[in-house]
Amino acid sequence: MGFARDLSVYDDRVALITENGELSYRDLATRVTAAAERLGTARRLVLLAGANRVDSLVFYLAALTAGHPLLLTPGDNDTALRSLVGRYDPDVVIRPGTDGEGTTWIVDERRETTAHTLHPDLALLLSTSGSTGSPKLVRLSHDNLQANAESIATYLNIKDSDRAATTLPMHYCYGLSVINSHLSRGAGLIVTGLSVTDACFWDLFRATGGTALAGVPYTFDLLDRVGFESMELPHLRYVTQAGGRMAPERVARYAASGRRAGWELFVMYGQTEATARMAYLPPALAPERPHAVGMPIPGGSFRLQPVDGIDEPDTGELVYSGPNVMLGYAEGSADLALGRTVEELHTGDIARRAPDGLYEIVGRRSRFTKILGLRIDPQRIEAILEQQGIPAYCAGDDDALAVLAVGTEGVDAAHVRHVVADHCGLPPRAIRVRMEPELPRLASGKPDYEAVRRLAREEVVPPPRPGATVADLCALYALILDQADVTEDSSFVGLGGDSLSYVEMSLRLEQVLGTLPANWHTTPIRELLDHRTQRHSARTPRPWHRSLRTLETGIALRAIGIVLVVGSHIPVFAIQGGAHVLLGVAGFNFARFHLSAHERRDRLRRLWRGIARIAVPSMVWITFALLMTREYDLANIVLANSLFDQDGSDPEWRYWFVEALVYFLTGLAVLLAIPLLDRAERRSPFGFALALVGLGLVGRYDLWDLAHIRYHLSPTVVFFLFALGWAAARAHTAAQRLLLTAVLLVTVPGLFPEGQPLRTSIVVAGLTLLLWVPALPSVSPLNRLAGILAGSSLYIYLTHFHVYPYLRDHSPVLALLVSLAFGVGYGAVATRLTNRFLPPTRDRRELLRLRPDANSRICRERLGRGRPNPARPRRASPGGGAAVHAALAASEPLTSLQQELQPPLHRVWPAGRVKGGRVPHLGRPAHRA
Repeated sequence: MGFARDLSVYDDRVALITENGELSYRDLATRVTAAAERLGTARRLVLLAGANRVDSLVFYLAALTAGHPLLLTPGDNDTALRSLVGRYDPDVVIRPGTDGEGTTWIVDERRETTAHTLHPDLALLLSTSGSTGSPKLVRLSHDNLQANAESIATYLNIKDSDRAATTLPMHYCYGLSVINSHLSRGAGLIVTGLSVTDACFWDLFRATGGTALAGVPYTFDLLDRVGFESMELPHLRYVTQAGGRMAPERVARYAASGRRAGWELFVMYGQTEATARMAYLPPALAPERPHAVGMPIPGGSFRLQPVDGIDEPDTGELVYSGPNVMLGYAEGSADLALGRTVEELHTGDIARRAPDGLYEIVGRRSRFTKILGLRIDPQRIEAILEQQGIPAYCAGDDDALAVLAVGTEGVDAAHVRHVVADHCGLPPRAIRVRMEPELPRLASGKPDYEAVRRLAREEVVPPPRPGATVADLCALYALILDQADVTEDSSFVGLGGDSLSYVEMSLRLEQVLGTLPANWHTTPIRELLDHRTQRHSARTPRPWHRSLRTLETGIALRAIGIVLVVGSHIPVFAIQGGAHVLLGVAGFNFARFHLSAHERRDRLRRLWRGIARIAVPSMVWITFALLMTREYDLANIVLANSLFDQDGSDPEWRYWFVEALVYFLTGLAVLLAIPLLDRAERRSPFGFALALVGLGLVGRYDLWDLAHIRYHLSPTVVFFLFALGWAAARAHTAAQRLLLTAVLLVTVPGLFPEGQPLRTSIVVAGLTLLLWVPALPSVSPLNRLAGILAGSSLYIYLTHFHVYPYLRDHSPVLALLVSLAFGVGYGAVATRLTNRFLPPTRDRRELLRLRPDANSRICRERLGRGRPNPARPRRASPGGGAAVHAALAASEPLTSLQQELQPPLHRVWPAGRVKGGRVPHLGRPAHRA
């Protein structure tokens, strides 16, 4: 093997870089030679549990150098390892283990010579999809590996000065191709298991002069979350993307970002059967042709084979030829004796050749589907379930595997999900199971797979019960947040929760946890269960404690506020001030759920969509009310009454609150669209909010003479309450809260007409609670009621003016109850319709499980950090990576607001300083944030 045997020719050039130091090519060659001698000269089948670690890489190169066929498996899946050992009976098994001093590598020589007939061309065996446990392997030769490494190095123009980070698993053909292609040119590899969401990764990447990054589509989801496009990476030369289709608009955006920053984006297309790569899109074409997979790699070629039922010109199944095409498949140890059985690769993808010669993938020919970065064969899953006496149909899309099974005694959905997950390598969160009395069939008697997909998507996950497991909570999060990528490391914020789902989730979680920690929305799921365990171990609950709960102050204020608004309008009582409290809660929720370090344009796009989700239901209802009562005019319908001179008649001012909320959010969207202000808010969240409070106070005292005839309902006057709520969410110290309390006590008195001290007291008391008391004692029934009212508060506000007049003369209390119930009903209808006509925009995600070897604390220790920065949130992200939880996903405050205003975002927190300004053992200045 050329690149494996020629390591020493690069002499003192740096080959491998880790958190602990560097290894030259000469030293790497010495270690590879020693490992090859340990494996011996008798050719044997070697199974290696791959990992992004130096020892694993040394054994990989040693096997290639000594001519031992190597079966490369995931290093983090014992089930897969046992399955492949049982199927292929390797002669040597190399895997990580532990001894008295920590982690080591175990070389289990099961026999001195091979038990198999091994074809002389056989060099490497990889899973067909990178999945865990599939017995179907791709047989690759030394020529395959060398040819693909050279081809990739050629079109990427890899130089010996390049340094690429191992951002993908070694056992995955894409991750392995990064290693092979860089070693073939004498370039350096930054060997790390850290996730791109970990600040330590970027410290290491900068300090070591990283020039290349590789990612699957999910990697780019993570890069978006950490603000990659705004990072300063002075040495970055190119970024590559493969492993599944990435949305064309994201391709174009990253290509443009790279052009501005001085690096290039290479979009690539490949399969394990082609060793790794078959096509690439030249960076210069990415902005104009983001839909294309590009042109064949050097040395390769495509042809289009006609497919029955497809009559479009220049369209057919994509067939690839080149020196990197595999020898063939292996499904058992007997196949290891086979030579070449495949001359060209039928990819199974339907492609179109565009007039400019570039190829575009337009569909799939077979039932194989790629889910979370893994290629899954639904027929194999059906066969596995059938062997266990479970008749089932399976189908999949890019996000999840749908399984519809016939229920039998002792078999439920959880059991089926567990069986499927064990055999196909997908996490349980990506498997949707539905149990039915019989399997759906078409009139012809063939399986109805579309019905499988449809029924599985309609699956209803029951609420977790006390004593629920992590899997139960993951299922609940997936249901309420409509997310497929929920893991035990996910948090509500990280999954993009909004204010509606916040209310519902908090109440449902209390059924399991009893009492929620104050920061539950940024806490990983597994730590929520730890919280429950610690709480129950601390005391044995008495029977009368079982119904005790807590209710978040924001939710309580929303529920109480809307009841006060409706009740005082009927009137059932004369307690005003509820609407002004709700404005403060709106600002509080805006800061908690919308302000995020996600890419600015995407955040703003979602904010505008969220504004429409407030305005559209409001305008629809007001239009209906105008047609029924003639009490309003066009200015009311377009939410512009406050912008025109009006008289003081009551109907015209009924919707001042909705108008103010829309104005505030629109104005903030405009402000945050300014890069300078956007950066200012990220750098100093509390200071920025305090500045807005100051701006609001200018309006509060109407220094610019902008208030209309109803002073205390003027948007310019009441904005300071919204800003105070925003600042309350950003206040993290007692001094900051004391400052805001003082502003509250000074500025709210005098806001309302004379003779309304109770109204002033209600507003002051409500916002003081919001500042100082995270949660209030409650009971389960009250929590459920508060959740319904808080989630429907906007709709109750909109409709109650035209409900209570029909009942108040008969019974004011009945009028209050019916008004609340009618608003809840309108909210349910409006939410369903707005979700249909204003659906969430979501990139299709293909996840590749990236399991770093180190968590944040270990990482900090390795990089010489001092004590962890208390201002930096703990990391937690899907896929085992480290995502930093601080800023919160978008939502519209106050309302049920249709679950859309959010991307799954995280705050970008500056990397902590490295002790002494240097990374230990690396000898180079460390980047300072």
